[in-house]
Amino acid sequence: MHDIKFIRDNPKIFDKKMNIRNADISSENILKIDKKNRELISNLQIFQEERNLLSKQIGILIKDGKDATKVQESVKKLKDQISLADEKIKESENKLRDILINLPNILDDDVPTGVNENDNKVIRSWGKKPKFSFVPKDHVDLTTNDKLNFELGAKISGSRFVVIKNDLALLERALINFMLDINTIKFKREEISPPYIVNSKSLFGTGQLPKFKDDLFETDQDKWLIPTSEVPLTNIVRDEILNDFDLPLNFVAYSPCFRSEAGAAGKDTRGMIRQHQFSKIEMVSIVHPKDSDSKLEEMTNHAEHILIELNLPYRVMLLCSGDTGFSSKKTYDIEVWLPGQNSGLGQYREISSCSNCGDFQSRRMNARFRDKENKLLNFLHTLNGSCLAVGRTMIAIIENYQDQHGDIIIPEVLRPYMQNKQKINFK
Repeated sequence: MHDIKFIRDNPKIFDKKMNIRNADISSENILKIDKKNRELISNLQIFQEERNLLSKQIGILIKDGKDATKVQESVKKLKDQISLADEKIKESENKLRDILINLPNILDDDVPTGVNENDNKVIRSWGKKPKFSFVPKDHVDLTTNDKLNFELGAKISGSRFVVIKNDLALLERALINFMLDINTIKFKREEISPPYIVNSKSLFGTGQLPKFKDDLFETDQDKWLIPTSEVPLTNIVRDEILNDFDLPLNFVAYSPCFRSEAGAAGKDTRGMIRQHQFSKIEMVSIVHPKDSDSKLEEMTNHAEHILIELNLPYRVMLLCSGDTGFSSKKTYDIEVWLPGQNSGLGQYREISSCSNCGDFQSRRMNARFRDKENKLLNFLHTLNGSCLAVGRTMIAIIENYQDQHGDIIIPEVLRPYMQNKQKINFK
């Protein structure tokens, strides 16, 4: 959600930023509606002042035993005018709101201008890509129905669902516990077990509604399945006023995530790369505005740490303007190396996305804090990041740790979580 005062004071900057985002809007159109709205409010205030003065006159006339009929008729007309003005103001405010809530966040100055993922910028990379004496397979060819069953998932639920069994189910659970332990013990994040169903206000607050309704699973009675636990975690502070000394708030949660993937029809239909249901460890931070830039770097480093512990090669990408999400002002994607993709030639694929949303979400949620003097109210800054997508981390382990026999060597850091198993055998 945008600050209308910023648009009034910086119309050219706003237009430039929206143009970079390919948003079909200009400050001129917005400010016309805003000007009309302020004029309506000004007229309303004049009507209210006149009504108050005349109401006082009525009291004086009645007290003096004089006829107050004409003044009362004037007050009645003013009340009608006030009622009409109220309706016009609501109509004008709703029109302005409908425009603003569908506009993307303003990007940071260091976000590269671009059209799509091909214009993203490599920031750094880590790890050595594994070398094999054989052509590496992807996770679908490596696994069997006994452990990763797509046919059974389709039978039970439909396409893009999978049933994970036996040692791979244990690997999934191990990854969840491993990631939560690092986040809570090493990074000192507060673990939350959030609801997996939320209301429309929550999805509006984080920016999924109304623009991305088709990408969500809706139930009934104003309830939706969460696309990410970012939604319930961030909405913890909705309509709240925090104190300056309460900040930062750092949360972590495991949750299943549900996405209809309406905007990704035909993409990544093979295997577990893009499912309707998947697991994720999510980080959310609520911070003072002065700290959000550094918090984004910290959050990205935390996600990287997990990959380093698992010894999985990756690279960090700064997303360009055309690839940055709706609510974000700056996003880093972490892409893990998957050697079995692209017919064994290998490919980097996204495994984490860390975003600084600034005050974009907090304005939608009305989430604020008091300064140290306890006088001024300011909007909070919100950040979110995957740490990591569990399914894609499983894929990365399966493909990077495969041996010539088609077995999977379990990373050492996971073995205590895997009943001390050293490998997963697919024979």
